[in-house]
Amino acid sequence: MTFKAFLSSQDDGKVSSRFVQMEEEQLDAGEVTIRVAYSDVNYKDALSATGAGRIIRRFPCVGGIDLSGTVTASRDPRFSPGDQVLCTSYDLGVAHHGGYAELARVPADWVVKLPVGLSLFDAMAYGTAGFTAALAVVRMEQNGLAPANGPVLVTGATGGVGSVATAILARLGYRVVALTGKESETDYLKDLGAAEVMLRSSLDLGRIKPLDKATWAGAVDNLGGPVLAWLASTMQVGGTLASVGLAASADLATTVMPFILRGVSLLGVDSVNCPMPLRAEVWRRLAGDMRPARLEAMTRTIEFSQLPDVFDAFLQARVKGRTVVRINP
Repeated sequence: MTFKAFLSSQDDGKVSSRFVQMEEEQLDAGEVTIRVAYSDVNYKDALSATGAGRIIRRFPCVGGIDLSGTVTASRDPRFSPGDQVLCTSYDLGVAHHGGYAELARVPADWVVKLPVGLSLFDAMAYGTAGFTAALAVVRMEQNGLAPANGPVLVTGATGGVGSVATAILARLGYRVVALTGKESETDYLKDLGAAEVMLRSSLDLGRIKPLDKATWAGAVDNLGGPVLAWLASTMQVGGTLASVGLAASADLATTVMPFILRGVSLLGVDSVNCPMPLRAEVWRRLAGDMRPARLEAMTRTIEFSQLPDVFDAFLQARVKGRTVVRINP
């Protein structure tokens, strides 16, 4: 059986990606074979496909760190032909052929059965970005965050993780403040549920105090660097801060004062190595109480053939929300 795939290769250190026809025998090892219905585009996918970041660890490799589809064959009793499933994270799309193909074969331990209430399309409208946002909220709740505690700030709010985090928190009853550098997207963020929109230009990141006005009960930070340091200094007593990205910087120059004088918790959110019981629970909640009121408002859909045309926009921060790729609808 032949199928269409978007394959990334490396020649003399230069990464190139193109559509190819592959044989089923060329797929990587795994117990579960899946007819892929949808994938999506994350910033990580754009880095991989263009070679702008050293993401792919093995060449050649079919890109796409997320997929949803229907099981066609399984050597693991947990899955049967006809099961609707999703797969994100692990080595998918970076060291194991991923979701940018009409057919995929993956280890059974990577596969999640689609929860009741979630469609194959919905799963990729969330994808790794949405899962990361939800995982951050779950971890913050486990650390004591509740709507009555006070406002929650989301940085990089127009991006994939930020958009879903804003919508999830609003759905759960939190007062959400969205921080963005894009004033033109104020209406978009309020449509997702943000009670207030702050512009990043309003922050004086050149003069960050060890402790500033205690403002936020919680925060989901996509940026890192000075913004994360400012957040730490402005958390309330017992506040919880989830670090999910480094879109601005991987550095963090702060003091211990927020942590020892206000009891602030800094939580690292790792969607790749999330244990399966927690992973399944997060997906269950994304199908239920965490489901945004308007998931479609943050989602656009492209055809598989359009995939190469969207990566530059991701690298140049010219996208908002989520992008779903229709593979085999």
